[in-house]
This record gives sequence, C-alpha cells and structure tokens, in this order.
Amino acid sequence: MSPRGFVKALSPILACIGLLCVWQLAAMRLDTESFPTAIETLKAVPSILTDKESILNILDSMRRMAIGLTLAVCFAIPLGLMMGRVKAVAAFFNPLMMIIYPVPKAALMPIIMLWLGVGDMSKTLVIFLGVSLPIIYHAFQGSKAVEEKMLWSGAAMGMSAPTRMLRIVLPAALPEILTGCRTGLVLALITMITSEMIARQSGAGNILFNALDMAQYDTVFAMILIIGAMGIVFDAVFEKIRLSLVRWSQPRDDMPLSFT
Repeated sequence: MSPRGFVKALSPILACIGLLCVWQLAAMRLDTESFPTAIETLKAVPSILTDKESILNILDSMRRMAIGLTLAVCFAIPLGLMMGRVKAVAAFFNPLMMIIYPVPKAALMPIIMLWLGVGDMSKTLVIFLGVSLPIIYHAFQGSKAVEEKMLWSGAAMGMSAPTRMLRIVLPAALPEILTGCRTGLVLALITMITSEMIARQSGAGNILFNALDMAQYDTVFAMILIIGAMGIVFDAVFEKIRLSLVRWSQPRDDMPLSFT
C-alpha cells in the first residue's frame, strides 16, 4: 500500500480515537450520571450485542429498513426517470414534492399510526416516505441531464421509448441515481430509529428509548454507538457497490494533469 493509501485508510480510525478521547475527557470533567464516559459506554456495547433479545430487536430494525428502502427504490427510480423525460409527469409531481419534501416524515407517524396501527407497516411506510423523495430528485436530475442527441440516435436505430429509457437514460443517469440512493440509505436509518422511538414495540429505537426511561445512560450511548457503526458499515458497503457499478464515470487518479 502506498503512503497516501495508508494515510487515507488510517484517517477514519484516528478520527474515531480522537473523538473518543475528547468524549472521555469531557465526561470526566462534567462528572454527571447522565453523561457516561467513553470507556463505560464501550463496556456496555458487548452486553447489548450478546443479548438475544437485543439482537432480535436490531434485526427487526434492519428488516424494516431493508423493506422500506427496497420499496422506495422500486418506486422512486422509475418515477424520477419519467419526470426527467416527460414534461407532463414532471408538471404533475413537482408541486406535490414541493409540498411533501419540507415536512418531517416522523411528524406523519402519529397520523399513520391511527390508520395502520403501531406495527411494522406504519414504520415501513415512514421509511418509504423518507427515502423516496431524495431518490426521485436525483433520478429526475440524472434523467434530465441526458443529452438529446443520444436519444435521437436511439430512435434512429429503431428503439422504442421504453427501450430508450431502459438502455440509454437509465445507464446515463445511474451515477446520479446511486448518489440519491446513498442519501436515501442514511435517511432510512434515521427514519427507522425515529419511528421506532415513537411507536415503541421492537427495534433498535425501542432499546434506546427504554434504556433512557430506566436511566441506563451507558446503554443509551452504547446504542447510539451501535447505530452509528451500522450507518458507517452500510454506507461503506454501498459505496463499494456504487463504485463498481459506475467505475466508468469516476476520474482516474493516475491521469496526468494537462494545462494546455
């Protein structure tokens, strides 16, 4: 590994160690029960990860997140592509998105609970709503940016409109779409935890809120660390997948700079 690559790989680790050191010093300085030290919090992590009930709760959260994210991707990408290429579709959905986008999706949770109860369906719907909009936006922008000459060439070759959408627009818009999916992945995690803290039945958010109710502050902070670690792992895995899918669109580091 080159020195540059070694420093790049080591930087996140050093950042985490630095953050834990600041946390430890701040907790020791404040010396309050509601703010445990980093060492106390880290000691609570294994007890959560070795508890069968806690693992089942975390797996429930991941299942809801996966279902909500999958449904959002299947719905948002085709809609965003259509909005970018068909003016009538964009004219209809753009005002709706402008109304819905600023509304915090967790604020809809009480209404959805009245309709669907406090089970998985209501939480999955909140995740779906939170994830769909950024993916629609990025798919729309990627589709809109496709050059018309490419579509004309496809039409001249006898491609139908659906075929052009699938074989020209989708691949060209894929880098932008995957950027939206990466944003959606983070939002799925956030809305998942928020919905579980409001509709408390099971899940990682339920563990966190129950620990807060019982003043188990080390468990609260330990769950925050676990949720953060989940987000880092999900994002890193997705970024690997994204780079493999759109490697052709990435600038090459070994390309010489030219000022001519």
